[in-house]
Amino acid sequence: MRVIVVKDKAAMGKRAWEVMQEAIMGHANPVLGLATGSTPIPLYDEMARANKAGKADFSTTITFNLDEYVGLAPEHDQSYRCFMNKNLFDKININKANTHVPDGKAKDVPAFCAEYERMMDDIGGVHCQVLGIGSNGHIGFNEPGSSLASRTRMVQLTDRTIQDNSRFFAGKKDVPTKAITMGIGTVLEADSIILLANGANKADAVKKSLEGPITCMAPASALQLHGDVTFIVTEDAAAGLTRMVER
Repeated sequence: MRVIVVKDKAAMGKRAWEVMQEAIMGHANPVLGLATGSTPIPLYDEMARANKAGKADFSTTITFNLDEYVGLAPEHDQSYRCFMNKNLFDKININKANTHVPDGKAKDVPAFCAEYERMMDDIGGVHCQVLGIGSNGHIGFNEPGSSLASRTRMVQLTDRTIQDNSRFFAGKKDVPTKAITMGIGTVLEADSIILLANGANKADAVKKSLEGPITCMAPASALQLHGDVTFIVTEDAAAGLTRMVER
């Protein structure tokens, strides 16, 4: 497991783009697993800059997003489809037919989740998975207590996650209480994984993930089981780490 500590979010985005390019090099049809939230935006900005400068081509790239709120239509301004369009897909030369985000309005959620897994399997799996981390250690919406072998499914969000995400809505009462998320087992099947973290509020989760025991109560600790994981964290998010890191 590689741990890279950087000064700030901008540096985090630059290093993440470098690592991602290494991970997808040689793939004619790169498959990316993508995350939402404010953390990966610096990475997406780097991808857009590279594309605009003619240094990156996403015309054959395929993407699968980690999660989506249950109950939100793709057009909702807080849906993760809307987020991805605004922060990445509308800025690069990707074919949107090749971009996949869970359907928050699916009528048969278990059937949709099974189909989402099948689509990833049929394409040969994810080459590079991008993750953020919640202040409670969740990855995707795999909250503490999630099985380390879990697959794509509907989950109940914890009060802490709802509170953390309420800043994006009019108020806490407007935050959906359920989501569809790739499972931890699903995430671990990616060829390579990049986890991004910034902010002092993520320091405890980062420390538990990297230096604590592997436990379902710290979902990101499951990444210790993977053979190709890169943590790229800002100095404040790395404040609790005691082991050797790369700078």
